[in-house]
Amino acid sequence: MAKKIVILNGSPRKGGNTAHLIDAFTKGAERAGNTVVRFDLQGMNIRPCLGCCRGGKDEASPCVQKDDMGKIYPAYREADVVVLASPLYYWNVSGQLKCAFDRLFAVAECDANYNNPVKESVLLMAAEGFEFEEAEYWYDRLMSHLGWTSLGKVLAGGVMEAGAIEGSPKLKEAEALGEKL
Repeated sequence: MAKKIVILNGSPRKGGNTAHLIDAFTKGAERAGNTVVRFDLQGMNIRPCLGCCRGGKDEASPCVQKDDMGKIYPAYREADVVVLASPLYYWNVSGQLKCAFDRLFAVAECDANYNNPVKESVLLMAAEGFEFEEAEYWYDRLMSHLGWTSLGKVLAGGVMEAGAIEGSPKLKEAEALGEKL
């Protein structure tokens, strides 16, 4: 059965290594008949969460802040799979991705018990080094706390300069993961 996939791209670099991973994943996912919607967070106006706990009153626009998260909320609600894509920044996901993900709490506020919608997820990361442990820990704990199912991770180390990932087997791995969905 075809799935609806939302990709949250936390990379600030257009055409960078994370973007190449996303492109490969998308190629495989679409070839398998899935629908993919991608949000390049760096180019969007997304303010940080205020921690006000006043969201959830309007399912169509759950957050009190009105910015580009309004484009993400409907796609997120409908998605079966949420792909978190980011370069490794200080051993974790980028601020762009973390900021947008924090704002998804407004959707949980639509539920009287603050339950998040149950999703499947994928982690795509590119990095200069190979030390993904902290990012994996964050992602694995996030999956556990949200009750989500991780469908896989593609962690591409050793790719600092934009385009350095070209020819890497990690691109085929990302494509295969997308096709497997």
